[in-house]
Amino acid sequence: MEGQNGAHQAGRELRLAKPASLSKPANLSKPANIALDLVAWAVIHSATGYLAHCLPDRVYQGDSWLWRERAIEDGGRLYQRLRIQRWKPHLPEGGTILAGGFDKRHLHGWKTAQLEQFVVETRRAELGHWLAIVAAPVFLAWNPLRAALVMPMYAVAANGPCIAAQRYNRIRLSRLLIRRAATHRTDVRSVSEK
Repeated sequence: MEGQNGAHQAGRELRLAKPASLSKPANLSKPANIALDLVAWAVIHSATGYLAHCLPDRVYQGDSWLWRERAIEDGGRLYQRLRIQRWKPHLPEGGTILAGGFDKRHLHGWKTAQLEQFVVETRRAELGHWLAIVAAPVFLAWNPLRAALVMPMYAVAANGPCIAAQRYNRIRLSRLLIRRAATHRTDVRSVSEK
């Protein structure tokens, strides 16, 4: 009887123990874990921003799959329904942190080349924010599972509005550039017909 009771106790202890993959991977105190998370996010945001900054402009040329306007964006109306004009001015601007960076808070002129460069810079910024979101699983390395699962939500909450602002600006500028190109083609045709 005692042997059965001992085996029963051992089985119960095994069932109650957390599997190693669900327990806290690093033996850190809660404040140390939070501090590590804050430092890690700062490093991730800096590194992804720097990587996007260092890539040549040609990476951001053309309307590739990532940059393409989606039907759900409805020509920018999705962002207008989300009242982007109210909260967009309050987003941080990281484009000027690095040497040679680009301030996207305002247009740098109305010439076609300046608008095209602004479109390139919206793609650069968007990529940096997407990369930060993709990096969220790294937090599984030292966080308890619950905390690690919160990190992707933080990543989307912190980077999603910035991505939305870049996409909204790019949609508006791209439409302006398309109208300008169509007007230019019309002007060239009318001049050549004379």
